[in-house]
Amino acid sequence: MSSTPRVDPSNADQADAWDGREGAYWAEHADRFDRAVRPYLPHFLAAADVSAADRVLDVGCGTGETTRAAARRASGGRALGVDLSAAMLREAQRRAAAEGVDNAEFVQADAQVYAFPAASFDVAVSRTGTMFFADPVAAFRNIGAALRPGGRLVQLVWQEAAGNEWFLAFSGALAAGRRMTGPPPDAPGPFSLADPDRVRAVLGAAGFTDVRLEPHSEAMWFGEDAADAERFTLGLLGWMLDGLDAEDRRRAVDDLRATLAAHEGDEGVRYASATWIIRATRP
Repeated sequence: MSSTPRVDPSNADQADAWDGREGAYWAEHADRFDRAVRPYLPHFLAAADVSAADRVLDVGCGTGETTRAAARRASGGRALGVDLSAAMLREAQRRAAAEGVDNAEFVQADAQVYAFPAASFDVAVSRTGTMFFADPVAAFRNIGAALRPGGRLVQLVWQEAAGNEWFLAFSGALAAGRRMTGPPPDAPGPFSLADPDRVRAVLGAAGFTDVRLEPHSEAMWFGEDAADAERFTLGLLGWMLDGLDAEDRRRAVDDLRATLAAHEGDEGVRYASATWIIRATRP
């Protein structure tokens, strides 16, 4: 794992976040984050269609659940996971070793500029890891250059916020009545690849063909009960309380507690979510 990755200056803020507090929190709570999106994993792996001899690149691999899953399928090949977060990659390496997945490796890298060996992968995958590039065309062009001709790109990304109840509920509660503005649709962020027309334009400009989007909706899990989910959510999104006075902070936490309680059931706290599985081909 590289200790001093080259990061494009335009991605410096993302590197600071993911290789800092945010990445450390994800690493510490890897099981929770994996469980939250695990209902999508069978659909995602089916779309990736990794075969025994494949060489797989996992972009924004985090703590490596998808890298390990791909490596198991590529029993005669290999899987490389890249991410900006050293903490998450350490956890990914630890889990791969503990599970005996010896054909998975991990590198700390900015996939927008990393010097991947040309045409060295059969398939590139990413589970919610490609929405944060400052220059997505450059990033996907670089990823495409790492794929052999005819190689495949398969991504899982969020659909628009309106289809993601978890996002609307948490951001609405923690706003405490404030008007919160997110990044522009074409700026790095969780919904930067939510618009199918933009996805086709970006991937087309990066040299990909046969771009297809398939919608999926699943319930996401956030905790065993409301109290458990509250601790987890505030640990992740507590920064949204910055600047609030004591009264508004109490109001925000009370609103969060109320929505979590309303979504608590026999299977824990769950919210509706919506994604795209995007397939594309390198000519």
